[in-house]
Amino acid sequence: MSAPPPVIEARNATKRYGEVLGLNGFTASFGRGITGLVGPNGAGKSTLFRVLTGQLRLDAGQIAILGRDTWNAQGRDPRVGFCPDHPGLYDWMTPENFVRSLLVLDGFPEAEARDRTRKALDTVEMWPYRDRKIRTFSKGMRQRVKVAQAIAHDPPLLLLDEPLNGMDPVGRAALLTLFARLAREGRHLVVSSHVLHEVERLTPEIVMISNGRALAQGDVHRIRDLLDQFPHTIEIETTTPRELARRLADHPDVTSLRFSGTNGLTIQTSRPDDFYQGLPEVALQEGIQILGVRSLDDNLEAVFRLLAR
Repeated sequence: MSAPPPVIEARNATKRYGEVLGLNGFTASFGRGITGLVGPNGAGKSTLFRVLTGQLRLDAGQIAILGRDTWNAQGRDPRVGFCPDHPGLYDWMTPENFVRSLLVLDGFPEAEARDRTRKALDTVEMWPYRDRKIRTFSKGMRQRVKVAQAIAHDPPLLLLDEPLNGMDPVGRAALLTLFARLAREGRHLVVSSHVLHEVERLTPEIVMISNGRALAQGDVHRIRDLLDQFPHTIEIETTTPRELARRLADHPDVTSLRFSGTNGLTIQTSRPDDFYQGLPEVALQEGIQILGVRSLDDNLEAVFRLLAR
């Protein structure tokens, strides 16, 4: 059987702001389920979302959602729900009034708008707070209201622009759980972030963007395999860092080492897999106690730095 068509397909998409390129020949495809759009601030993530929501028209190239061009002369694409990065809320309103008002403005009859509002707020677990003023809400509660307005009209595609930005760990965990549940219910999500490890917790499928261009896309674990071609930096915590340094100084896979803190030893290795396999034997032979081992390069940050370089 052939693979299902991509939810989003971009080919050489270019958007200019005067002399500045917001998108610079961006070419990528976004599959079903959850895809992470990762890149630093100013990489072009918000520009891409504004094109996808029909707010901006490309200067060159094409972007299609489920086979249809994003620039729609008829207005907003009802197949898309958008949670922007800016606050986008009226503090003097309640969540119920806010979501219902947007649905009415979108053309839904009053009775249907009320039903959809309840369903959306219930989905994000905000219905018990429907009558509270938004100005009393925490950052996490505000983000949930923004997600509620994005899903209220039941779109198959959700665009979530930096939804975890500025949130506390508890709020982040709650939203990640919510996004996973929405995907299980059959929605497709594109979640942008510059906090790269959070995207990795949500989905292995990523598109990496920098300076308006797609650097890489696909399974992050396969992309991470690129790192094996370059030295890895590994931080080891031990009660006897000098003894461990003496033993590793002649190790064939260690290219450099330095002390870090009281109990830390930071090494670089050209063959990380072999080093990890041999480290326990080294520690046992010398009677060295290893308290912790952490790779500083085995994450999305490192993959991004490598691909950007």
